Amino acid sequence: MVAKTVGAGTVKTFFESQKGTLAAVLPKHVSADRMLKIALGAMRTTPKLMNCTLESLLGGVVQCSQLGLEPNTPLGHAYLIPFDNRRKGITEVQIVLGYKGLIDLSRRSGQVVSIAAHEVCENDKFDYAYGLDERLDHRPAMDERGKVIAFYAVAKLKDGGHAFEVMSRAQVEKICDESQNYKFAKDKAGSVWGQHFVEMGRKTVLRRLFKYLPVSIEMATAAALDDLNARGVSQELDINTIDGEFTVIPTGDEDDGAEDGQAVDPDTGEVLNPSPAKAQAEAGNPAQGAAAAAPASQPAGAQGHLAGTGDGAPEGLDPEKVEAQLMSAKDLEVLDLAADSICGVLDLDAQAHLNQVYEQRRKVIKQSAQSSPADQQPAAGQASSARQTTQRRRMEAPE
Repeated sequence: MVAKTVGAGTVKTFFESQKGTLAAVLPKHVSADRMLKIALGAMRTTPKLMNCTLESLLGGVVQCSQLGLEPNTPLGHAYLIPFDNRRKGITEVQIVLGYKGLIDLSRRSGQVVSIAAHEVCENDKFDYAYGLDERLDHRPAMDERGKVIAFYAVAKLKDGGHAFEVMSRAQVEKICDESQNYKFAKDKAGSVWGQHFVEMGRKTVLRRLFKYLPVSIEMATAAALDDLNARGVSQELDINTIDGEFTVIPTGDEDDGAEDGQAVDPDTGEVLNPSPAKAQAEAGNPAQGAAAAAPASQPAGAQGHLAGTGDGAPEGLDPEKVEAQLMSAKDLEVLDLAADSICGVLDLDAQAHLNQVYEQRRKVIKQSAQSSPADQQPAAGQASSARQTTQRRRMEAPE
């Protein structure tokens, strides 16, 4: 389910309904309220995240919560970015770890006293040696340092030992060229590597250093996620992170997700007022206005908020509310959209009754439409297409 299709207000409501899930996996130093606020802020600063599936959005937030990293903040710990999964034909959320996030994870392991990564420039004094008498000496130039020629990472361990790793610029650039995200970027200068080469170089040498450090579960998970991202492979956050099923519950909430109650354009991030649903109705398009604003006009699984039900049976939709939606439909298009909600009712007897209500309501609307066939011909064609889609969804829906 794509976040844009349900609206930013529904995404916000959905995230708030999952506060208990976040609280269960968060470390003590991070609160669920803060993670939710950060996640909603990430969607405003990166509007393309609204093109991602709702499941992967929650999965990305939960995964960052488990790692104790705040995404898309000035801390530079991690970033939620959209990722085109061509195999599935959908856009998912992908986690990109910053080098500061890797450093924070290593310090929290309890085995590393200090850890750092730096770039070496051509005018710096730099000397190192591997072997039995390892040494590392770096004295940055106080004036013009010149271009970057190498990177290194060094860590002091709890037992008094140390470890370091050095990489030349050529080695880092080779990894950059092999990165799927950089290789297939249309605008290489605008890619992460193009805009933040020094930071990515530090992160690259840190990842190599991790091979010699005591590894915690969080560090191993972070390294695995980062490796998948570097290879351009889906992290499957919606599968690995979210357990159980979820059910759509209509709320009638027309808030579009901004913290001050204003609407946010998912494409541009522009704050809008009034809401898109109200704007459509005022623009003289009652069918689309009703489809965006009223619970009756949204397909099941595309409106309302989602309630996680991994620990028990799903509640399903209220048959009485679905019936009210069917009876309030004034044209075939809105009726067919409302009929999609029938699949969300778990009681089979109630489903059968609602199907009868649907057929009876169709007959009434069609009889009313026959009074002006010329005006209703385009709508009838749209309704026929919508009816076929609805019938197909019913056949595919699990019983």
